[in-house]
Amino acid sequence: MMRNGAAGGGAAAPRPVRVWCDGCYDMVHYGHSNQLRQARAMGDYLIVGVHTDEEIAKHKGPPVFTQEERYKMVQAIKWVDEIAPGAPYVTTLETLDKYNCDFCVHGDDITLTIDGKDTYEEVKTAGRYRECKRTQGVSTTDLVGRMLLMTKAHHSNIDEDLDYRKHTDNFGKVMNRVRCVHFWLPFPIFFVSFNSLNGSPDIGHVDFLEKVHQLAERPYIIAGLHFDQEVNRYKGKNYPIMNIHERTLSVLACRYVSEVVIGAPYAVTADLLDHFKVTVVCHGMTEVVPDKDGSDPYQEPKRRGIFQLVDSGSNLTTDLIVQRIIKNRLEFEARNQKKEAKELAVLEAMKRLEEKKH
Repeated sequence: MMRNGAAGGGAAAPRPVRVWCDGCYDMVHYGHSNQLRQARAMGDYLIVGVHTDEEIAKHKGPPVFTQEERYKMVQAIKWVDEIAPGAPYVTTLETLDKYNCDFCVHGDDITLTIDGKDTYEEVKTAGRYRECKRTQGVSTTDLVGRMLLMTKAHHSNIDEDLDYRKHTDNFGKVMNRVRCVHFWLPFPIFFVSFNSLNGSPDIGHVDFLEKVHQLAERPYIIAGLHFDQEVNRYKGKNYPIMNIHERTLSVLACRYVSEVVIGAPYAVTADLLDHFKVTVVCHGMTEVVPDKDGSDPYQEPKRRGIFQLVDSGSNLTTDLIVQRIIKNRLEFEARNQKKEAKELAVLEAMKRLEEKKH
């Protein structure tokens, strides 16, 4: 397959390699983002097909996010060039040809229809299928399970001596850019989504970041992520859904984010503002929880006159996503059990096939 590049001897430039990916992309998380990153590296232009709510409900069970929310979350992933809304659940040669794609890319996990058939069988047979590595340790099923657990146990092994304030010198370096605007975005929870939260930030975060990105012609957006124990202090319950490393990967996959500061202090300090040469500090319309001593975490940027509230226009929060899942708890649990049973049946069949060969 030819790739983009300068053509020698006056020959026409090679045609760009167009790659197709598809999926539900429900609760978008860094596993989804990593799949799309790998797929994009195999070609020059990546089109991502996203299934409708009706298709997902038919083959898997009810999605957490609506199709419009999922379209927007996938489009916010920086490796995606174009989305194809309403993509069919079974990937066909007709679909690849419709979007002029050379081949389809999927992870090395099993994807089945409601009757247990491989959704990629047709494109595999035609030799227009490529495989990428599935990201271990995260899945939509796993994230739904974390939300249903509703326990703080996964924070209980955190040593209080590892308080985020001891890490305030670990911000790293920021490249100074001429005529660029720096924004400081202290995100308490990027559970993705993406679950997203997810792999990417969820739709509320995406809307907010997009609005911030529109505040300047060439913005340089810095997202500050708090350590898990800090989020747990002011959010309670089982928050954050994703740990600091998972949230970092999710936020970095967002096309609107230039840089992430891991373990940012809860209060936006003068040292932080000076170090990053921040010109605008943005916060959404959500409640600002006071710091441990009761002070306003945005006191310093407000004193400097660089604090700005940004209305994302979205009312979707992590709490509302959790409520959706709890409301449909039985359906989600049944969906997960059905999915696991189908996958186990396929694995058993493959195992018996291998035994017969030997």
